[in-house]
Amino acid sequence: MYDFANSAFPTLIVTVAYSVYFKTIVAGGGGRGDFLWGVALSMAMILSVSITPPLSAVADRRSTRKRFLVLFAYICVLATALLANVTAGMIFAGMALFIIATAAFESSLIFYNSFLPDVSTPETIGKVSGWGWGLGYLGGLLCLFLVKPLLAGGFSQENLPLFRMSFVAVAGFYGLFTIPLIFWLRETKTNSTKPSEKGAFAELWETLRDTRKTPGALKFLVAFFLYNDGIVTVISFSSIYAVSTLNFSMGEVLSLFIMVQVSAGVGAFALGYLTDAWGPRKTILLTLVNWCVVVIVAYFTDSKYVFLGISLLAGLSLGSSQSASRALMTSYIPEKRAAQSFSFYGICGKMSSVLGPLVFGGVSALTGDQRTAILSVLAFFLVGGALLWLTPETRKSALPNQRT
Repeated sequence: MYDFANSAFPTLIVTVAYSVYFKTIVAGGGGRGDFLWGVALSMAMILSVSITPPLSAVADRRSTRKRFLVLFAYICVLATALLANVTAGMIFAGMALFIIATAAFESSLIFYNSFLPDVSTPETIGKVSGWGWGLGYLGGLLCLFLVKPLLAGGFSQENLPLFRMSFVAVAGFYGLFTIPLIFWLRETKTNSTKPSEKGAFAELWETLRDTRKTPGALKFLVAFFLYNDGIVTVISFSSIYAVSTLNFSMGEVLSLFIMVQVSAGVGAFALGYLTDAWGPRKTILLTLVNWCVVVIVAYFTDSKYVFLGISLLAGLSLGSSQSASRALMTSYIPEKRAAQSFSFYGICGKMSSVLGPLVFGGVSALTGDQRTAILSVLAFFLVGGALLWLTPETRKSALPNQRT
């Protein structure tokens, strides 16, 4: 249910609605708007990376993963609702609130993902992760339908207040459907609640050393850093690219992303089973081939229909690549250090989210051409995929149907 709840934020705020609103209305459009949006995304990830690692050590030691999860979720809800007050020219406020909301959202995922080994088995971890992502896309789809009447009028002067109210609606959706997690999710308590003699950063260093003992763990994290860079960048700029380069109307963008949500949900469900049967590493490599095709075709096409086709292909790969990555990461986790291990996983994801948007925004601002910027993303998929190809699997991930 938390996947169902939180997907409203990346779908409407990061991808479909606020991203375009910020560039077009708040920042005034152009390459400058792309660059400022990239800066905001990068700063949000840096903030999240700065605060979650030490907190993850505390969470593992004191069994407070759930508390941190709920805290960051509702910080995101509050900051998202406040985006409704951002109007034309309020660049600082628009960036600051978005940075707070996104950093809180990303931080909540560190603690949420750490529960995956608790609610699954080695035989079902791919399926459980896939169902989470799949239900998430259903949540994003439902929220899209709910706010579509507010967004369909676009940026006409009379519709702008309704457009901004969609941000409040997203916050309400997120907050409402997070409530079941508060009541139903159970956290396994650690054997001891005594304060550790080690500091949080010392514990993190020890966890990193333990993770390094697993063959392929660090190589996977570097590979994830690279290919996730491409995924995050495509997600963050897809609506902006559709509107600015291919002249999509806001109504067309909404229809496009409704269909993408459906394909993403199907991909997450279906490839979750494939992950259990085939292994997460091979599943991720398959999705990276799809991502390369998406970027290359997006560079060359001028057709809205072709862009729709590759967007559906991207949707099939979207949830499945991240779901399989989450499943693969669990095979490298040292015992009783789930939150700390996923904090390293999160650091790689968030630091990649710093580089990619800055590259896209910088290339767009320098060249004045979003096509060149989108092509730059291809390098992340190719290098990350090549490194993942060379990454050895643990026995647990290579033989997913056998209990270890």
